[in-house]
Amino acid sequence: MRIQKLTACRWSDLHTSCGPFPVIGKIRPTLRDGVWSYTEELSQSICWKTYPICTVDASYLDSPDKAIFLAYSDADACVGQIILRKDWNRYAFIEDIAVKPACRGQGFGTALVQRAAVWARAASLDGLALETQDNNVLACRFYAKLGFVIGAVNTMLYKNFPKPWCDETAVFWYLSFPAAAPVLREMG
Repeated sequence: MRIQKLTACRWSDLHTSCGPFPVIGKIRPTLRDGVWSYTEELSQSICWKTYPICTVDASYLDSPDKAIFLAYSDADACVGQIILRKDWNRYAFIEDIAVKPACRGQGFGTALVQRAAVWARAASLDGLALETQDNNVLACRFYAKLGFVIGAVNTMLYKNFPKPWCDETAVFWYLSFPAAAPVLREMG
């Protein structure tokens, strides 16, 4: 496994790792005493969803405020990507993270998030943030396992989209960097 920053000569590898994910239910976030938690409501059937491609341009190549990292298998195939930018709130916002369906569960996503954390710390940012939908249960489990916590929920973000997207709730996840603690919890 190799994680490397996107270069102009590897531009064609961008988005080759995007693929559908299974929708196995929804999470139900709850806010109590200022702390978010969630439960899962699993479906009896599984359907598949594909996200639109995250639009990026060449400004990501050399910008100190943006970065794209690609994950490569031992066979030098691009199997994952993470696209991030500095946000106004001193977090690095993960605009997109994707791992090829056949390569999920093999550590590529964790390695991409770890590389994003290194980039964010080097940029003197205070953590990582991202948004996903309540119906991406597997992604929510992944973020929680890495130590992310829900920081906000937006029930209106997708309301002006056609079905089925208008029924989704946006869930914002945050991973704050404590001064003297490891960036991510150890995966076990």
